[in-house]
Amino acid sequence: MITTANGPTIARVASLVGDVARATILAALMSGKALTAGELARLAGVTPQTSSGHLAKLLEAGLVEAERQGRFHYYRLASSDVADALEALSILAASQPTRYFRPGPKDEELRLARTCYDHVAGKLGLAIADALQEREAIIIREGSAFVTNSGHDFLVDFGVDIHTGRSAKPLCKTCLDWSERRHHFAGRVGTSLLNRMLDLKWIKRVDQSRALHVSPAGEQGLLKVFGVRVRELRN
Repeated sequence: MITTANGPTIARVASLVGDVARATILAALMSGKALTAGELARLAGVTPQTSSGHLAKLLEAGLVEAERQGRFHYYRLASSDVADALEALSILAASQPTRYFRPGPKDEELRLARTCYDHVAGKLGLAIADALQEREAIIIREGSAFVTNSGHDFLVDFGVDIHTGRSAKPLCKTCLDWSERRHHFAGRVGTSLLNRMLDLKWIKRVDQSRALHVSPAGEQGLLKVFGVRVRELRN
């Protein structure tokens, strides 16, 4: 049963996210990759012991989950709901006066193409979303995204697997992009599009970043299939 969160409950979760090291850990896991405590410690700039303490608190709160492989524990966000909440906080943070943050050298990469937990975001995510709407493969009504019959055929022809059994994840939904302030697509469609483009080697993940690198084959494929000109997105 879903109940309405009260003030103390909201404050508890907010206090966990409010710590700089824990916020950095959660932001790193927005890449969708599972990372070890040591990797997260280096990204957060804390000792492994401190990182383990932070992860224990995040595990207890249900914000992350862990899986043991050999002698390592790998951590990932617990659900897409956690990712949605972090993306919403990113939008709020990006709206703050510029004196509160310093754009880094990778900002342009992140704005061009990045993972938003389990789907593509940034200018590339928006361009793909626009292309799918222009060909009426996906339509948006009253804030909800719907895959049309022709859209289903198009996605299947592209090799997108949107039949994931009993997955509780919605087929397609809108997700507000923190850098572009418009909607890209999430849900099973968004996840499958990301995985398909990774399999085709059109894009690849950038180490220790949410950024995605678009390959020359990807530039050609995106133009042929979606009509997306990546070079124009870089301007």
